[in-house]
Amino acid sequence: MLEGSDISQLSLLDLFNMEVKTQVVLLNNNLLALEKNFNSQPELAALMRSAHCIKGAARIVHIDPAVTLSHVMEDCFAAAQAGKVTLTADAIDVLLKGVDMLLYLAETAVANPNLQLVEDVSLQSLVTAITNISVTATAVNLNETTPIVEGQPKINLAPEIAPVYVPKSPEEPNITLNRGVRVNADNLNRLMGLAGESIVATKWLEPFANSLLKATATQLELSSLLEQLQELLRNYSLDRQIKENLLAVHQKASECKKIISDRQNEIELFSQRSSNLAQRLYQEVIATRMCSFAEGGQGFPRMVRDLSRQLGKQVQLEITGKYTLVDRDILERLEAPLTQILRNAVDHGIESPQERLKLGKPEFGSIRIEVVHRAGMLFITVADDGRGIDPEFLRQEIVKKQLTNAEMATQLSETELMEFLFLPGFSTTQIVTEISGRGVGLDIAYSTVREVGGTLRAVSKPSKGMTFYLQLPLTLSVVRTLVVEIAGEPYAFGLTRIEQVLMLSRGEIATSENRPFFLMNNQVVELISARQVLELPSPVVNPDILPVIAISDRLNHYGLVVDRFIGEYSLVVRPLDPRLGKVPNISAAAMMDDGSPVLIIDVEDLVRSIAKVFSSGQASQVNQSSRQVISKTFKRVLVVDDSITVREMERKLLENNGYKVEVAVNGMDGWNAVRSGDYDLVITDIDMPRMNGFELTKEIKTHTQLKQIPVIIVSYKDREEDRMQGLEVGADYYLTKSSFHDDTLVKAVIDLIGES
Repeated sequence: MLEGSDISQLSLLDLFNMEVKTQVVLLNNNLLALEKNFNSQPELAALMRSAHCIKGAARIVHIDPAVTLSHVMEDCFAAAQAGKVTLTADAIDVLLKGVDMLLYLAETAVANPNLQLVEDVSLQSLVTAITNISVTATAVNLNETTPIVEGQPKINLAPEIAPVYVPKSPEEPNITLNRGVRVNADNLNRLMGLAGESIVATKWLEPFANSLLKATATQLELSSLLEQLQELLRNYSLDRQIKENLLAVHQKASECKKIISDRQNEIELFSQRSSNLAQRLYQEVIATRMCSFAEGGQGFPRMVRDLSRQLGKQVQLEITGKYTLVDRDILERLEAPLTQILRNAVDHGIESPQERLKLGKPEFGSIRIEVVHRAGMLFITVADDGRGIDPEFLRQEIVKKQLTNAEMATQLSETELMEFLFLPGFSTTQIVTEISGRGVGLDIAYSTVREVGGTLRAVSKPSKGMTFYLQLPLTLSVVRTLVVEIAGEPYAFGLTRIEQVLMLSRGEIATSENRPFFLMNNQVVELISARQVLELPSPVVNPDILPVIAISDRLNHYGLVVDRFIGEYSLVVRPLDPRLGKVPNISAAAMMDDGSPVLIIDVEDLVRSIAKVFSSGQASQVNQSSRQVISKTFKRVLVVDDSITVREMERKLLENNGYKVEVAVNGMDGWNAVRSGDYDLVITDIDMPRMNGFELTKEIKTHTQLKQIPVIIVSYKDREEDRMQGLEVGADYYLTKSSFHDDTLVKAVIDLIGES
């Protein structure tokens, strides 16, 4: 047998364990498929290959019990393939126990390399039962046990534990084992952080390239001044040495101009390559954290099948989108919630075959899991076609358990009623079994989903079924957020934790018992300043329109007043230094595109802090208005057109309306100007040399720092294809030059940037 000090043989055990886990997935899946079609030759052939593979691997590492068990399983599959026996559901029960035993043997061998595994009575009974299947397609009672031979080590190879349903190995058989490596989670997190920082670092090149652009513009001005000086001095009789010096200065200025221009082009190309490389690195690191949903959910069909047989029910599980990519950490933490939801569906939801037939339903119950990416989020739906929950019955249970009074219960909507299912200790059944009924499963499921930044809600259709909707981030390493400004600093809220974002006028705010609130979807939402909750300085002025983020826990809804919305960003999550301990209301940190730090709000903690402020009676008013002094500023507009007549017409028209206007003579000149200047709006023609208006607009709208600048395209031609192309590249308005004869252009400018 194996010696514990022999490292090379220990690595063989690890390989054997990996091999068994891979083959166990195939054995489970093919046995479940075989149950629907007892004579399916492809499944039987796959089962023979898997058993044969385990047998050969077990021989190499000298695990004789696994050799014996896999051998009789291979014989059984061969007999079925030859048509000598038919594998019924009872026979598949026994074979599935054999699959569990193989996995147990492999894991025991790895955990205890020095332990000598022998074939005890439990294993012998299992081997006998499978052998009998090969001959008679019947199974012995595996619950019958006989004493172990005296003097033989008592190693329980078939312990009374729940079967191992979820081996963590890839589902496809053609995955090569040596392609996988084990990576420490902390190392992977640090690599993710470095990849995110590399993206931020590449952003530094953009302003550097822009500074070279400004240097080029300054150099052009210098060259122009030298030419003017030479022109002025041409009519004067100058000393020969002065003329030579002037000529030398002009030549040096030309050389400097060429050098700067070349370096500018090179740095722009390098910046683009560096940015692309950093982005690819970032995407690859994210990919290392992802795996298909099937990798974590491959044990669900087996679990549903075994549980339904235990309860005397017939249930089919369908998984749609099983190869949808999910963060490994999220998938691992979702296993328990999804298992509990599925167990509830089989136990409480799906009726017995007799009851379903009476109700006019198919004899087989159905449970469907759908996994899909949508709008940058992961959505998982678990639906059954069982009995569902009657809202009125649920309402009575809520009153019966004294969770609310009868009067309040009558006012609860169906959505609010369903929220009670996730409360600790709440259960709608009076029967407590080892499967369910204690009222702890859905509570844990809800908490786990919230911990990973997701939401869980339930919808019931009485007599038609129950559906659970899980909305989750795609990964825990990168979170889609709304970044806001509070007291001059950026803070990020995970989008999954935000119920609604709105701009609230003071007229919409009411006060009750000195607590401001507003109505959202006919529901009272109490208002509080984010500055007060985070213990930051109060604002000097209070605007008439308040940016508000609506957040909640299970029962309470709050409106958080922030200073302004900055925008939506995907942020690479960086954990806080553990030496800081738990920072109140903050879960992690991240870096913006420009390298500035941003704190990510812990919404669960924040809700608790809000409740604490309200309970203390010290919530400040958010609807006290005060006058805000606004200094007069001119808004800057860049007009890009190769026609001097059009440029001057647009410039005078806009300057007469109070705007400060600068002009560019073509698209490239405009692109250089917009990168080196600070403009509130760009107005451009289409047909221009060097760079047309479509190309200029696309460059602006794809630039990280310039994409927020509105662009109006003005063209002589009123062609639909030009209009569509202009909107496709990101233009905010498309106008024809006939707009100069009325107020259309000015109205469009006011609409985009307001009056100057």
